[in-house]
Amino acid sequence: MALINQELILSDVIIDEPSLIPVINRFGIRLGLGDKTIKEICEEKSLDPDFFTSIINTFRYDDYFPETKFRSFNIGQVMDYLTKTDNSYERFLIPNIESHLNFFIERSDPSNASLSVIRKFFSVFKKELIERIHSDKKEFFPSIKAMLENYNSDELYIGSVFEENESMEEKLRDIKNLIIIHLNGEYDQNLCYAVLVSICNLEKDIHQNNRIRNRILMPLVEALKKNSTNQ
Repeated sequence: MALINQELILSDVIIDEPSLIPVINRFGIRLGLGDKTIKEICEEKSLDPDFFTSIINTFRYDDYFPETKFRSFNIGQVMDYLTKTDNSYERFLIPNIESHLNFFIERSDPSNASLSVIRKFFSVFKKELIERIHSDKKEFFPSIKAMLENYNSDELYIGSVFEENESMEEKLRDIKNLIIIHLNGEYDQNLCYAVLVSICNLEKDIHQNNRIRNRILMPLVEALKKNSTNQ
């Protein structure tokens, strides 16, 4: 497995793996990349190239997860990335899937009973995800910032790894299964494919961000709480 490094041309990386486009957008990087290397673009955007390549490799390779390296980054850095990820879900990815799904249902045979079930499943998934995003914004992330402001030690006790919450990933898999297994009647195959691709991309995105959220941020937060209590 050849990992992505700072000397590679970012446009080559994106051409090889277009699903990384939403990820680089969260760093304020837009398309029209030219032939600049990752290092050059990070310097222009005042980004930490080590953190950027770690995130990119985490998304690019399922077997890659540098837990020790991630825990060496600033906790605020990890939280900032996850905040931008929440914004990306709420403002772009979810509305995009919903638009594709609604158009697909409108253009399909209305006698297909599975369509209403698919829409219902997506509504349940959307509600759960949006609730978590709003909880992050109003409660979780502000509480972390408050702890950071009152925390003076340079060292953190690294707590146990938290079990990942796969509820939202499972709901997306259920929607995929409904479409693939139970869809019948007349429907637009291109629209169906567009829905499935967007759902698969979001499922992968959520899976990778849950790894960062649950195996990096949460243990660091628990460590921060423990050390704050002991001071």
